[in-house]
Amino acid sequence: MDSCRANFNPSNHLKIAHYLLYLFLASSYLQSTTKLCLVDGLPGSVKSCMEEERQALLSFKKDVTDPSGRLSSWAGLDCCLWNGITCNNRTGHVAKLDLRNTYPFPTWSDPEYHRDELAYQHSCLEAKIPEFIGNLSSLETLDLSNNYFEEAPFPKFFGQLKSLRHLDISFASFVGQIPLTLLKISSKNLNWLPHLSFLKYLNLNRIDLGSTGKINITALSTLDMSMNKINSPLPSWFSNLTSLRKLNLSRNYFTGPIPHEFASLKYLEGLDLSNNALQGQIPKLIGNLCELKTLNLQRNKLDGGIQELLSGFSNCADSVLESLDLSSNRLENELPANLGMLHKLQYLNLESNYFWGLIPESIGKLSSLKTLNLSYNHMNGSIPESLGQLSELVHLALYGNSWEGILTESHFMNLTRLRSIDVSTYRPMSLIFNITYEWVPPFKLYTIGITNCSVGPAFPVWLQSQTELFDVTLHSTGISDAIPEEWFLKISLQLKYLDLSYNQIRGRLPLRLKCPNLYHIDLSHNQFEGPLPLLSANASILNLESNSFSGPIP
Repeated sequence: MDSCRANFNPSNHLKIAHYLLYLFLASSYLQSTTKLCLVDGLPGSVKSCMEEERQALLSFKKDVTDPSGRLSSWAGLDCCLWNGITCNNRTGHVAKLDLRNTYPFPTWSDPEYHRDELAYQHSCLEAKIPEFIGNLSSLETLDLSNNYFEEAPFPKFFGQLKSLRHLDISFASFVGQIPLTLLKISSKNLNWLPHLSFLKYLNLNRIDLGSTGKINITALSTLDMSMNKINSPLPSWFSNLTSLRKLNLSRNYFTGPIPHEFASLKYLEGLDLSNNALQGQIPKLIGNLCELKTLNLQRNKLDGGIQELLSGFSNCADSVLESLDLSSNRLENELPANLGMLHKLQYLNLESNYFWGLIPESIGKLSSLKTLNLSYNHMNGSIPESLGQLSELVHLALYGNSWEGILTESHFMNLTRLRSIDVSTYRPMSLIFNITYEWVPPFKLYTIGITNCSVGPAFPVWLQSQTELFDVTLHSTGISDAIPEEWFLKISLQLKYLDLSYNQIRGRLPLRLKCPNLYHIDLSHNQFEGPLPLLSANASILNLESNSFSGPIP
């Protein structure tokens, strides 16, 4: 039926009745196979899926292991209604096949790894992909990520998908090199010639690429080649991908400097070169990428200062950089005053470098900053009061430096969103919390870490007002008071980590510590007395040495 338009003759009621009966029966029969337009003449009909494509999908379902029933809707005649399938409304061809496992891939760093691994496996598709999938000739998006395809070679039919614009096969357990049919490779010079010329998104994450070769698909806007064990200098051919907005080359073995040709990536919004072995200074050209919002260079061997990088950003009419991670490199020198021009910066991580000197007063101009991490450097001197102007700040990490001077209410007055603070100094008691005893701060912390700083002798009110804490470190802070019982009871239910070591804290602990989540307890080198408390079964680290506890061990 090409059209649902009907020309009614009002004088012939019998014909009308027969026509309506026919239309009712026909529509009931065709309901599962075609989407009909209305009788009143709305233009065009939406076609159901093609039979050849439906059979290709069913052949996949036949051989797949699907423990969670993700493909349970794959039944009936119209595959366009199946979960994970999107059809072109005009042609009826399958345009999108989204079979990604939405449960995250488990990692060993996750404390719930074993539980997450079981959940991941339960939602994971396991199969060998049949060649019939290559019949989906109009496919524009193919996402097979986070499944298990039996460590099979890359399917050759990928190269038949000439309309493909988005391909994600990360964490899908394919092995071997990408076949000639997907990205045509010349064995002489290993150039990857354009074959999928419309492709905009290419995720080759965690895939054995053999050699970096050369990708020359100029339409690409996102390229992810992370975790591919590529061991070579960072090639300059990436600069030919002038449409790129996101480039991820992290967790490889790239060496040498960042090529100057990268300056041609003028539309780049996200650049991740972290966890490689890049050397040399961060070139000014990176700062000239005025669309850049995220820059991650952590865990390389970059040296020098960051003045060149910042001078590059000064050439932009308005820097849009939101995230800057330069941690775990060999960067040095003082932090320059023009750091404050990055007024849209939300995340700044300079941890584990060799920066020295003071925090510049201009830090207070970073009005959007949410995370500031300067830990494990060689910084010294006093902490500027301008830090207290960062009203959006959530996480503040200053530990592992040689701070001195005094911290007052002015340093914290406007930090209404602060949730985590960690500060220490290598020179004991050289940094003093000189805060009025009765002062109540405007924030509620989840994590507090203070080491080798003068806080005591009493537990100040500003500390007792923090009743949402689950991670507490007050190591060598000069406190010689008893633990305020009301405060301790308020934090006990959520408390996970407690280190009060190397103080002169006195008094007795409750016989039963109601801390069901507490796994790390260090109360060593204090003046606690009385019987040992009963502890949670979750406690894995317990240090009570150099106290005056007495009585039997529970």
